[in-house]
Amino acid sequence: MISKIKPLLTSIIVLGMVLTLVLSNANNALAARSGGRIGGGSFRVPSRTYSSPGGGYRSPSGGYGYGRGIGFPFLLPFFGFGGFGSLFTILIVIAIANFLVRTISRVGAGEDGTGMGYSNPKISVGEVQVGLLANARSLQKELNDLANTADTGSAAGRATVLQEASLALLRHPEYWVYGSTQSQQTALNAAEAKFNQLALAERSKFTEETLSNVNAQLRQASGKANGELIKENEQELSEYIIVTILVGLLLKPAPLLLKWEL
Repeated sequence: MISKIKPLLTSIIVLGMVLTLVLSNANNALAARSGGRIGGGSFRVPSRTYSSPGGGYRSPSGGYGYGRGIGFPFLLPFFGFGGFGSLFTILIVIAIANFLVRTISRVGAGEDGTGMGYSNPKISVGEVQVGLLANARSLQKELNDLANTADTGSAAGRATVLQEASLALLRHPEYWVYGSTQSQQTALNAAEAKFNQLALAERSKFTEETLSNVNAQLRQASGKANGELIKENEQELSEYIIVTILVGLLLKPAPLLLKWEL
């Protein structure tokens, strides 16, 4: 099945992402404990310039609205829980994570879909969640360190966070117990509202947001010198870590029949 999905992913450009790390108690999945977020960017697209000598409207060099990196938002904070996913669902998550890594590499090299000449393109806003056993402490440390050091104020920095977060998940398959995906396609002028709706829904499940690095603004809960997405004393109380990646995808205008979304 993954081999059938991969061709559909080639026409998609990553615009934004959200990723979350939190602990959930197995006896009360809706009562998330502490969490954190990493992200930044916006859904605003610069105005196209007009060249009178016959060039017509043209998009800025380097891409449509976001140049050589991710200009749309991405974060690292959400809680979600559901029934245990099948092996097929887990494999889909793996395929998407691999796709994210490959796409970020292409965007960083400038293969970002230049010349997208319409004002309200279709955007796919999707969410991928992976549930891991709470003893995946090395993953917790990786994401805590990433949150404390990430450059979320630049497109290149946000691209790095997306890549490193995806790689962190791929490094710990032995802890996977759950996987799910959802997506919705919408116009650009409505994509930000949908993105924020999903983000706020997850953040509202936190009891406490202990670490935040959004748009180069690093905030830590009082008393946490180094900052943690998850408190150490909650590791014994919770049985799962839920990592959520929220992504905005811009579909290229040519291959209109390719509608695979996260």
